[in-house]
Amino acid sequence: MAEQQKLRLGVNIDHVATVRNARGGQYPDPLRAAKIAEKAGADGITAHLREDRRHISDVDIEGLMDVLSVPLNFEMAATDEMQKIALRHLPHAVCIVPEKREERTTEGGLEVAREENKLAHFIAPLRDAGCRVSIFIAADQRQIEAASRIGAEVIELHTGAYCDAYAEGRFKEAQEELRRLQEMATMAHGMGLEVHAGHGLTYDTVSPVAAFPEVRELNIGHFLIGEAIFLGLEPAITEMRRLMDEARS
Repeated sequence: MAEQQKLRLGVNIDHVATVRNARGGQYPDPLRAAKIAEKAGADGITAHLREDRRHISDVDIEGLMDVLSVPLNFEMAATDEMQKIALRHLPHAVCIVPEKREERTTEGGLEVAREENKLAHFIAPLRDAGCRVSIFIAADQRQIEAASRIGAEVIELHTGAYCDAYAEGRFKEAQEELRRLQEMATMAHGMGLEVHAGHGLTYDTVSPVAAFPEVRELNIGHFLIGEAIFLGLEPAITEMRRLMDEARS
């Protein structure tokens, strides 16, 4: 069992850029959101530069590298273009995620076991350059073992199935997904991997995951940006931080 440590919160600012891009122009500014998130207690900022640039832009990444005083977690697909961008900016961490043009958001985890050799070669230059490499995967033993073999230092467990089941009132299924997440977090930690988690987490679903002692970081975005419409961004993040700390203690 992992010892209890302060749980880090990574705030994903992608959907501030989604709102900006709906009208074009410059507002709302994702960089301003990132600085507010820092003030509210975020331990890092996550941004996903998609192939189609539907939200975060190349200029946003450049700006984040300039203004942040907390680490940037750069989410990206395993493509040559994204590898070059990551190697140019050298963010603190890169998280390799699956990406399909037609999806609204990242659906499921990366298929590491099937692409093991390709991914091992892909992440090697990133690791050599000093970036911490994270792999976004489902809570599945095969994928975790493959992530370890290719040299990833971190895995991020996809919490979407748990959150969706909870939101749709399928509470028995939600508990089963939660149990699977706990088992896989424990296994990954025992293998020497740092364990993160995220996708779809809300005020209602965050506490059980935050209580897992093996999990070191949660990455949360869409829900917080939605709540910011009603509460403001700083209060929305402050409340998430409070729930995480309460669950941890």
